[in-house]
Amino acid sequence: MKIWVDADACPRAVKDILYRAAERMRIELVLVANQPIAVPRSVLVSRRTVERTLDAADRAIAAWADPGDLVVTHDIPLAADLVAKGVTALNPRGELYTAENVRQQLSMRDFMDSLRGAGVDTGGPPAYDARDARAFANQLDRLLARVPRG
Repeated sequence: MKIWVDADACPRAVKDILYRAAERMRIELVLVANQPIAVPRSVLVSRRTVERTLDAADRAIAAWADPGDLVVTHDIPLAADLVAKGVTALNPRGELYTAENVRQQLSMRDFMDSLRGAGVDTGGPPAYDARDARAFANQLDRLLARVPRG
């Protein structure tokens, strides 16, 4: 298992949780971004910088992630592609994407996008807070508890 992170918009708290989990569980962690990002010095943590084009990190993660890997992303279209491929996808607020819920979320995302395109102010997601970080950490722990220990 490898953990991939859609790192361009990933909250710092999530990255910190993932750094600790990678070390604790001895799992490779790869942060993918379209700009250079700092990562801790560790044989388990690396970064891959992709071109600075729209969705370049998403396309790269979709190509690199294998079934059995875990991807952390808030990007619903990427999550839908990953789930269809057999990759586990988790958002930074701790919500696990599944075959059942990702289609519904994708439809809602598209609907909200069409409203914004028509000039309707739909607001945005609430600010990321400590409760979100705890929910993410708890869900990550549940997922990692299922990983066979070598």
